[in-house]
Amino acid sequence: MIRPLLLVVTCSAALMSATTMAEEKPSFEQYLQQVKQQAVAQGIAAHTVDQAFANVEFKKRSVKLDRNQPEKRQTLDTYLPKRVPQWKIDKARKLYKENYQLLSKIGDEFGVQPRFIVALWGNETNFGTYTGNFDIISALATLAYDGRREAFFRKELIAALSILDEGHIDLPKFQGSWAGAMGQTQFMPSSFLAYAVDYDGDGRKDIWGTQEDVFASIANYLKQAGWNNDLTWGRQVKLPEGFDVSLTGLKTKKSLAEWQALGVRRYDMSNLPTRDIQASIVLPDDAQGRAYLAYGNYDVLMDWNRSYYFVTSVGYLSDRIAYPSVFKAQ
Repeated sequence: MIRPLLLVVTCSAALMSATTMAEEKPSFEQYLQQVKQQAVAQGIAAHTVDQAFANVEFKKRSVKLDRNQPEKRQTLDTYLPKRVPQWKIDKARKLYKENYQLLSKIGDEFGVQPRFIVALWGNETNFGTYTGNFDIISALATLAYDGRREAFFRKELIAALSILDEGHIDLPKFQGSWAGAMGQTQFMPSSFLAYAVDYDGDGRKDIWGTQEDVFASIANYLKQAGWNNDLTWGRQVKLPEGFDVSLTGLKTKKSLAEWQALGVRRYDMSNLPTRDIQASIVLPDDAQGRAYLAYGNYDVLMDWNRSYYFVTSVGYLSDRIAYPSVFKAQ
């Protein structure tokens, strides 16, 4: 008879605990008041904070998208044609040529090959044509309040208020993705504060509508993350039969000579370059899928987006911008 009694007591205690927790969670409006007080305490002007929160709404769609991110299972062979179709390659080449003077100037100043600036621009927002239409403050406030990643989104919300306070964007135009990624670069607010550049010198770091600022901000991010202008991103390779897959992954670095000795070859089965370069072997799918020799710049692109598929799509597009005669229409 003791066990059922203990079960009742335990269940009652759990119910009381859950009820107490529910009672302790503030309302959305109360939570916003806490954030407003924190923002002002951290030096953001009170009038900026008041204006920013004047029309904030809880965005249920942001919560739904945050909790349902996994994509349908696919491989690089199915992903790349969708992510980088021929029309995007053609558009990238066209825009690369049209903006070459500016891109070349920025590339020289920051030490980043222009083709990678265009490839990131194209993969993030289709060359600035789609940057998102969510109100940034509402999206970030919603995700912070929801609580799944409260600390992260609250930090980004405070950073977003700093952007407004510094006058880089007007509130009605402060829009982006459901998760708060902004502008043609899709920077999160903290990345904006760390890497965005006012390249045209007008007093605003405008990653929404000023091409000079967009290109320079992308280049600055890559530079600060450790980009090496003397290297490319990587190359697709062939692995020998029976290759030890425990050697794959970005944590394992070997010289090209060492990989060559282990039987790794270029995709056309010719020898690897003879340069003294450290690299990793990456398998975005599995041992039966594509294999890539990843140089240091691959790691930098992973800093931008922790997705092997995204990084590969950027490298794939950058190669097709630079070598149009080699890569024919797919």
